Amino acid sequence: MPKITLIGRLSDGLPLAASMADDKDAYAGELGTYERQAKKIIRSLSQDPDAQQQQHNTTSEHVTLDAGDYFSFHYVIDRGVIFLTLTEKAYPKRLAHDYLEELRMEFGTVYGSQVAAASRPYEFIRFDTFIQKTKRVYLDARTQRNVNRLQTELRDVHAIMTKNISDVLGRGEKIENVAVKSSRLANESKRYASEAQHANRMRLVRQYVPIAAVVIVVLLVLWWFRMRS
Repeated sequence: MPKITLIGRLSDGLPLAASMADDKDAYAGELGTYERQAKKIIRSLSQDPDAQQQQHNTTSEHVTLDAGDYFSFHYVIDRGVIFLTLTEKAYPKRLAHDYLEELRMEFGTVYGSQVAAASRPYEFIRFDTFIQKTKRVYLDARTQRNVNRLQTELRDVHAIMTKNISDVLGRGEKIENVAVKSSRLANESKRYASEAQHANRMRLVRQYVPIAAVVIVVLLVLWWFRMRS
């Protein structure tokens, strides 16, 4: 069953809605780590140029991320929104992506036109009601409904890309490091420019202040002689 669900804006990684792990879940003690990973995945995708291209594609790309021995992340990007969920590895990934498709369609209908203007985290947290209702439908892959979905092959499993989570997180971290280094270089360039301007001003002061002082002294002497005469 879907354990964690997170919806975020692709352009900047802003979380829009979420349904986190149930405290009564058998894996509750471990899922906190995966919740943090889910947020990192959203941030990494928001910094990935390849993922950004999904905003302009007419078809949605479905991806499954191998997250270790027991769990997998699944996500789909559509119209600038990332829909991400975590399931046990044994859970059929076709069902996981059908679950994401239901969220994608409903979220797009209800909030699609408001995504660009969202300004605070979890602005559409009320969508959790629909997430919880849909999650219950996909609770058990063995229910007749879900078995029927698998048998009718609503989603071709070969169309779902499989990646390693370290590839996504690693690329995001590299891009973030490049951004940090670029920002640092820009700040250092500004500092060096400021120091150069200060040094230039001091050079001018040292060059012209003595001349100005001599001129002032000469003028004072001339003024004094003129006053005496």
